[in-house]
Amino acid sequence: MAKHPLVSIVMGSDSDLEIMNEAAKALAEFGVPYEIDITSAHRSPARTSEYSRGLKARGVKVVIAGAGGAAHLAGVIAAETTLPVIAVPIPSTALLGLDSLLAMVQMPAGIPVATVAIGKPGATNAGILAAQMIGLYDEEVARRLEAHKKKLAEGVEAKSRKLKRRKKS
Repeated sequence: MAKHPLVSIVMGSDSDLEIMNEAAKALAEFGVPYEIDITSAHRSPARTSEYSRGLKARGVKVVIAGAGGAAHLAGVIAAETTLPVIAVPIPSTALLGLDSLLAMVQMPAGIPVATVAIGKPGATNAGILAAQMIGLYDEEVARRLEAHKKKLAEGVEAKSRKLKRRKKS
C-alpha cells in the first residue's frame, strides 16, 4: 500500500477536529493513509485554492472536507479539482448543522460534492466512503471493507439472539 496520503481530510477550523477525527479513525481501520489539514474557504481563499490545485500532484485520491456555518469549503475544493470530494456538515451554529448540510448539498450542476450526515456519524461514513473509493483498486482495503461489513452483520445477529433469549425468560 502507498505510504503517501491517499485521502486528505481538511476542515475550516481546528474546532472541527473532534468531529473530523472520526473520518481519520475510519480510514485508519481500513489501512488507508491520510493527512489532516486546516484551510478556510472564507478566511484563507488563496491557501484553499493552492491546496486544492496541488492535491493530485501529491497523489491524493479523495478529499473529505468538513465545515460549519456557510460551509463552502467542500464546494470551493470541488471547483478546483477533479478528485471526488466528500463533505461533512459540522454542527457549529444555532441551526445545529442544518445550515451546513443545505449549503453542501446545493452545489450547482457540474461541481459535484458527495455529502454525508451531520457531525460524527457523517465523518465516520465519509471515512468509510473514501475507503470504498480506494478499495476499488486496492485489494487489501477492499478485503478490510468486506470484513467490516461481515462484522456489522454478525453484530446484528448476536443482538437478535440476545433479544430472543430475553423474551423466553
